Amino acid sequence: MVDVITEITINRPITEVSEYATNPDHAPEWYVNIHSVDWRTPKPLKLGSQIAFKAKFLGKELAYVYEIVEFIPEKKFVMKTVDGPFPMETIYTWQAIDEGHTQMTLQNKGNPKGFNKILSIFMTFMMRRANMKDLIKIKTILEQ
Repeated sequence: MVDVITEITINRPITEVSEYATNPDHAPEWYVNIHSVDWRTPKPLKLGSQIAFKAKFLGKELAYVYEIVEFIPEKKFVMKTVDGPFPMETIYTWQAIDEGHTQMTLQNKGNPKGFNKILSIFMTFMMRRANMKDLIKIKTILEQ
């Protein structure tokens, strides 16, 4: 089981941070590994929406589809893979520190198929590193 949690403080109001982060069209801007997004269901984003992502991770091209399974604006956003190389759940949560500062948490958890324990440990390290880069990127974008 892989369970990676990273967090960062973004010097922006919670509304601005959560609206930007939950818009799949922004994913290629702030996710280092995501290259493209394709809506499989009509906009706007809602429970049950499905979005296809193409990414590169550990030198491999990945294509997977996420479904929105929980969405509480300014609080929590959960996507689960419905198709892809391994079952994964991505969870965003936000907490207002004050009117202009937001704590954002990014969590990825899943059970990669076909990986032994040693590779899972390596994958956890690489995911944590990539997630931190992603959070730094979204912070940079939103604070400009």
